[in-house]
Amino acid sequence: MQAGEKNYKRYTVTSALPYANGPIHIGHLAGVYVPADIYVRFLRMTGEDVIFIGGSDEHGVPITIKARQQGISPQEIVDKYHGIIKKSFEDFGISFDIYSRTSNKIHHETASEFFRKMYDAGQFIEKTTEQYYDEDTGHFLADRYITGICPVCGYDQAYGDQCEKCGSSLNATDLINPKSVLSGNKPVMKETKHWYLPLDQYESWLQEWILEGHKDDWKTNVYGQCKSWIDQGLQPRAVTRDLDWGVKVPIEGADGKVLYVWFDAPIGYISATKELTPDWEKYWKDPETRLIHFIGKDNIVFHCIIFPAMLKGEGTYIMPENVPAFEFMNLENDKISTSRNWAVWLHEYLEEFPGKQDVLRFVLTSNAPETKDNDFTWKDFQAKNNNELVAIFGNFVNRTLVLTEKYFSSVVPPQGTLDDLDNATLEEMKQIPGRIADSLHHFRFREGLAAMMNLARLGNKYLTENEPWKVFAVDPGRVGTVLNISLQICAQLSIVAEPFLPFTSARIRKMLGLPEYIWKDATLLNWLRAGHQLAKPELLFEKIDDKTIETQVQKLLDTRKGNADADIQPHFIAAQASDISPALPEIQYDDFIKLDIRAGTILEAEIVPKTDKLLKLKVDTGLDQRTIVSGIAQYFKPEDLIGKRVTILVNLAPRKLRGIESQGMILTAENPDGKLYFITPDEGTVNGATVK
Repeated sequence: MQAGEKNYKRYTVTSALPYANGPIHIGHLAGVYVPADIYVRFLRMTGEDVIFIGGSDEHGVPITIKARQQGISPQEIVDKYHGIIKKSFEDFGISFDIYSRTSNKIHHETASEFFRKMYDAGQFIEKTTEQYYDEDTGHFLADRYITGICPVCGYDQAYGDQCEKCGSSLNATDLINPKSVLSGNKPVMKETKHWYLPLDQYESWLQEWILEGHKDDWKTNVYGQCKSWIDQGLQPRAVTRDLDWGVKVPIEGADGKVLYVWFDAPIGYISATKELTPDWEKYWKDPETRLIHFIGKDNIVFHCIIFPAMLKGEGTYIMPENVPAFEFMNLENDKISTSRNWAVWLHEYLEEFPGKQDVLRFVLTSNAPETKDNDFTWKDFQAKNNNELVAIFGNFVNRTLVLTEKYFSSVVPPQGTLDDLDNATLEEMKQIPGRIADSLHHFRFREGLAAMMNLARLGNKYLTENEPWKVFAVDPGRVGTVLNISLQICAQLSIVAEPFLPFTSARIRKMLGLPEYIWKDATLLNWLRAGHQLAKPELLFEKIDDKTIETQVQKLLDTRKGNADADIQPHFIAAQASDISPALPEIQYDDFIKLDIRAGTILEAEIVPKTDKLLKLKVDTGLDQRTIVSGIAQYFKPEDLIGKRVTILVNLAPRKLRGIESQGMILTAENPDGKLYFITPDEGTVNGATVK
């Protein structure tokens, strides 16, 4: 617990419920489950009362679509993928206290009771609207049950909510020549009745709770997206829909209607806790409990605005204290896509890389998309394993244990007399656990992992500088001191590495003959007493060869070819040379150096009123915070831009657009198809850094 923070009695930690219509991939792991698991393991080591809640989201249209495609029932679909997901998490070491599912009876009962209490208290409004309807089958059609021609790119199999080819977000009414997925016929518009959560009535409370109460402690991407939604004005949102798969709406006059999946899914956290313990209320209703939601950025609005409004309307629950949402993890410079099979699937990884759970945990944490989208590549995976885990972490532990076996028969030697280097090393050891703890308390997992690796680097440096292999012949006592301290570093590593690399930590403790320690023990400097017998050394990590990586890359190339054949291509596939714009006339160097281009961060974003293309952005340029008006609204949603790193031309003469003075230009790259992409500074580039 950090200075100035409330001292909570217990923690409830939830992780976003994955859809049970497909397996888990590395994007899910990097954005939600690995950071949540690191945080929970750390809390357990500090002695906190903490429960870690997970489960499968088993309702919603994507599941019914997949069931229809395969000619089986939705229940068969969720049974299949819930089993795959649950086992994958268990084998990977995600340490849920419970992994439940929303098709369970206890969830249906909990969600129904929640809705009914709000309904009886007059918390919903009833509205009749028009929706697409299939007259042949007698069904109202959700967005994914409608296909047609994309108005943006012309793809003829676009869905009513998104085009899978160009990625554009759509409304069902945007489609050209819409067709029902159920019958293939053109749908008609028909009136239907639904119940709505009046988010506008919660606007002032949300403004006070989020914009005033969490301005300084929520991540900028979370706070910024919430602020953008609230500033634009909240609207009532339907909590029911016409579907025959899900939690039935528990009131009269609601035949054929279920709770909308975004309403029932977060209640799954509560029902899972009920399933876990009869004392569930203390984890959800006691103000001395700290509620933390780990989610991806696409779930920010649901967990920070909609679910809190539901909890507030119900009236007896605590509010989330923090929602450390992550950005997206891409794969080989392209967005992960389940529909295109463009992913690294966890269950396949576990089969193809047995015993290497911690390697993937390490790579995903070191590349964690904490503040911006990041990229996973197989070459980087190989490099991080070989150059860091093998060459630094594993090398230090192995050298220490092998030298102790060689010179002292694997018995811990006495520490002896310490010199200045020994004392400096021990003093540095004292500081590292506190640095890691501070990083994890503030959800900075990359920083915490780097501090842990610095301990391994400290050990390697200490061994190399003392060269015990050269000294033993003339001063075996000095070698005993060096190896004693090196073994203490190994012991400390076994503790501070546990949240990040739990399998590796357990193996180190086994070789050292140590029990599990709590976090406060990490600052001790003498776990291993002289005379303690160690086990036989074994390698913690092994190098990954080029052939193994080439096999994984080839799998992706085969996927890319299949996508190309199916006319659904990854974004990074190169355009034909004839599609690329020709080069402009050459300029002189003196022309170029007049441009002052710098790295910056978008702080706020909103649509300019009465326009379709313009966004008003507030940007931190490192020099100042300024307003820039950019014609990118067709390509980017305002709420997705908060915290985005960008490149800015800062010395462009100011220009008024729709009455707003624009003080610069955001630089983007435009593909031949007209789609825009930001030119994003690399991680570590500070605001104001110049582009040369």
